[in-house]
Formats: sequence, structure tokens, C-alpha cells
Amino acid sequence: MKKLVSIVIPAFNEEENLITIIDRIEKVFECLGYNFEIIIVDDGSSDNTINNLKNEIANKHHLYFIEFSRNFGHQAALMAGLNNANGDCVISMDADLQHPPEMLTQMLQKWEEGYEVVYTRRLPDPSLPFKKRKFSELFYKLLNSLSDVEIESGTADFRLLDKIVVKNLNQFKEMDPFVRGLVKLVGFKQFAIDYIPAERFKGSSKYSLAKMRRLALHGVTSLSIKPLYTAVYLGFFFSFLSLLYIPYILFAFYEGTEVSGWASLIMTVVFFGGLQLIILGFLGIYLGKMFMQAKNRPNYIIRSTNIK
Repeated sequence: MKKLVSIVIPAFNEEENLITIIDRIEKVFECLGYNFEIIIVDDGSSDNTINNLKNEIANKHHLYFIEFSRNFGHQAALMAGLNNANGDCVISMDADLQHPPEMLTQMLQKWEEGYEVVYTRRLPDPSLPFKKRKFSELFYKLLNSLSDVEIESGTADFRLLDKIVVKNLNQFKEMDPFVRGLVKLVGFKQFAIDYIPAERFKGSSKYSLAKMRRLALHGVTSLSIKPLYTAVYLGFFFSFLSLLYIPYILFAFYEGTEVSGWASLIMTVVFFGGLQLIILGFLGIYLGKMFMQAKNRPNYIIRSTNIK
């Protein structure tokens, strides 16, 4: 009996790209001995993404859709696909064709060799804006320094997961999950494939620098409580520095050179005030996550689907 491969594609305003990526995936599987299904998760698109998709479904028995009631975000769309996939393995990829469908053959080959997670690492793309490339580098450095799992630079959500990995991921009941971190957290036998991203087929990127900053902060606070320990270490460090100021004060009194240091006092107050706000901010984020988790709200709401 042929194995079933599920392809999960989150889509937000991708009306110009969906038909093309579906056609290219179909061409790849024409040469492979697998059954396959394509699950498109429409993340509250405001264009004709869902209408184009429904028209395409009429002629394709292997094509499925999940329509959200509003925009819940890329990670929620990804989890919705994992929750509803039935394949012996699940491959997630973006709809903009920067994740080349032709790589599916290599990923499936590694899966057949026994790897339960086959993930991809994006090689540096010189065509990207300088700011975006640098922020991407800083994103992974910050994430790895402040979290309990290491995520390699260039790792995104283009990966293959065996059904046993998907089963374990579906048991996580986290509010607003960070999927690429959870995949590293669950472990299993993993293999990385390097690739050069293709040019976006049509449309514009949905990930602005602001969204990337939010994703970085979300990733750090979702995977670890290290930022809280970092805050404690900073407190000890600056307390120690303040002790070093005591000999200077005693020497100034001895020499009679003490001066009312208004400027230095204000700078000290402002600096430590900012540090306290940063620490309180971390505490607030963690408390906020606990508050939202306690509500036990769903990560997404499905308006319609053809998955039975």
C-alpha cells in the first residue's frame, strides 16, 4: 500500500501564488510512488485566495482547505494543518514558492532512510535587504542565547515531520505556539538540508521587521525562562558595580573633593529605571502568557473546511 504524504501550506493573501504551487507539487508527485494530499490553510485572507482555492478543489480530489474566521497568524495556521493532516509524514511549506517544491523528493528520500524530522536551512540570500539579513542573524543569536534549545540560523517552517512527531506536537496545548522551537524540543532523529531560497513568485512578503521582532520575542519567551535568570544576573552584576563606587566616595571625602553630582545622579537613576522596566517587562510577558493560557482559548477558529 502506498504511503500518504500530507503537504500543509499556510496562506495569507496568496491568490497569485496558490495555483502555481499546487501545480508544481503535483508535477513532483507524478514521479514519486506516494499518495498525497495538499492542505491549504487560509489565514483570514482579504483577497480571492479562498475563492480561487474552492474553484480549484472541484477538479482535484487530493486538495483540501481550512478557512479561518479571521487572521490568527502563521504559526496558528501551521498548527491547524498539523492537527488535520492524515499522512504518514507531513511537509510544511510557504505559499510564495521561496520553498522550492522540487526539494520534496530529497526530503522524502531522507525520511525513507529513517529520519523522523527533515528540516531545511536557508543559505544567506544576498538579494535580501541588508537590515533583514542582519536582523535574521541577530534573531537566531538572541533565540539561542536565551532559550533551552538551539535553532540553527536559516531554519524556518519548511520541513518534513514523521507522523509520530506530528502526533506528539498535537499533544502540546500551548497558547500561541512557536512551532520551529517545539520541533527541536521534541527531539527525534533529525537531518538538515541546506538550500538557496527561490525568488518570491508574486506578491510581497508578509513578514515585516516589526513582525520579525515580535516573533523573536515570542520565540524566546515561549521556549525558556532564561530571560528571568538573565534579569537576576543583571541585578547581581550592577549591585556589584555599585559596591565598587564606595572606595571612590571614601577617597573623595578624604581629599575633600566631593561635589554635588546632579548629572551623574540623574544618569544613574535613568539607567537603573530603564533596567527595572526591562525586567518588569519580562515578568509581565510571562504573567500575560500564563493569563492567556489559563483562559484555554483555541489558537484558531475554523469558518469552513472540506476535511471530513
